[in-house]
Amino acid sequence: MRDIMGLMSKAKEMQEKMQAMQAEMETMTADGTAGGGMVTVTLTGKGVLQAVKIDPSMFKEDDVEILEDLIIAAHNDAKGKIEAIVAEKTQEMTAGLPIPPGMKLPF
Repeated sequence: MRDIMGLMSKAKEMQEKMQAMQAEMETMTADGTAGGGMVTVTLTGKGVLQAVKIDPSMFKEDDVEILEDLIIAAHNDAKGKIEAIVAEKTQEMTAGLPIPPGMKLPF
């Protein structure tokens, strides 16, 4: 019975930490770059594209496909950074809890 109460206490604590982390994700941002800084995008912690900055030298008619690829690469770079931050914070938060391998948090 004691183990159940301890587990419930830890579950409640984890739920509170998850809510705090989700609130923090709302304000978190990450910049992704591509083309040596020619294209920079900013994503929120929730993965919403917030800003795109493009070096003016990229605005040439025959560079359109390159520019499109750089925007995608910069977005993926920023998304990877956000995912790494979230994974690190989740790992810190769940340290010591018996969570099955491969279970992704937050849900």
